[in-house]
Amino acid sequence: MTTATQVQTGSTGLHSIYLPNMAEVTRTEQLTKMEKLFEIRLKSGQDLGHQPGQFVEVSLFGIGEAPISVSSSPTKKGSFELAVRAVGNVTQAMHRMEKGAVLGIRGPFGKGFPVEAIKGKDILFVAGGIGLVPLRSLINYVIDKRKDFGRVIVFFGAKTPSEQLFLNELAKWRTSKELEYLETVDRADAAWKGNVGVITKLFPKVTLDAQKTVAVNVGPPIMYLFVILEAEVKGIPDDQIIVSLERRMKCGVGKCGHCQINDIYVCQEGPVFTYAQVKGLKEAI
Repeated sequence: MTTATQVQTGSTGLHSIYLPNMAEVTRTEQLTKMEKLFEIRLKSGQDLGHQPGQFVEVSLFGIGEAPISVSSSPTKKGSFELAVRAVGNVTQAMHRMEKGAVLGIRGPFGKGFPVEAIKGKDILFVAGGIGLVPLRSLINYVIDKRKDFGRVIVFFGAKTPSEQLFLNELAKWRTSKELEYLETVDRADAAWKGNVGVITKLFPKVTLDAQKTVAVNVGPPIMYLFVILEAEVKGIPDDQIIVSLERRMKCGVGKCGHCQINDIYVCQEGPVFTYAQVKGLKEAI
């Protein structure tokens, strides 16, 4: 019998949800001034065993712990990736880490994107700023399993060109035959030749088969309201509009109450929800 202090963590087997697995940083990459990418390998040599949209708790011993979304697809074997914004003690300390650094990993936690339920559907990804971090896991999963899905459209909005993430991948998406990619920035610089404006300005540029389309949105909380309105204008049903409330995460195991919305613990029942599930929850969107 599985106890309350145990969880099945993918291929890592039965393990206490309170004890971190030891892991090592195998590669780092500075994405922007504020974001850094970490490739991480579990010391056990096993895969993390996550689903797109799940998160892990990263432990830096003597400093603290923080919940961070997994940014790589589960189709990537042998290691996984975390893209981290330096905003607190733990994440700032992570930005000082380089290849060979040791850290602790708990998880994966939460319910990820419903990959089985969206097979065969057209998918519209809407990523605002750092929202691309968890969405990248699902986007790359869909690319790797491309025959299982219909039309794929990616919207990405950033405040400025210098804040765009994963520049090498964005360059591939711009010319890819696997997906349709549209991008915008709130404020352009002299070199920017693309769209300028908020991400909702991209919706009129595409025609969708609404009943066949799933809209997957991750970004700042204020973005959700307007993206959902645009998706509804396009005719996409509420149960086919998907959001992630991963910004509310803290302990990951339903103990601290930080993520609680009414009677829902987001870290346990989410962080991924359909809009139909949360539209009646005050403060959810």
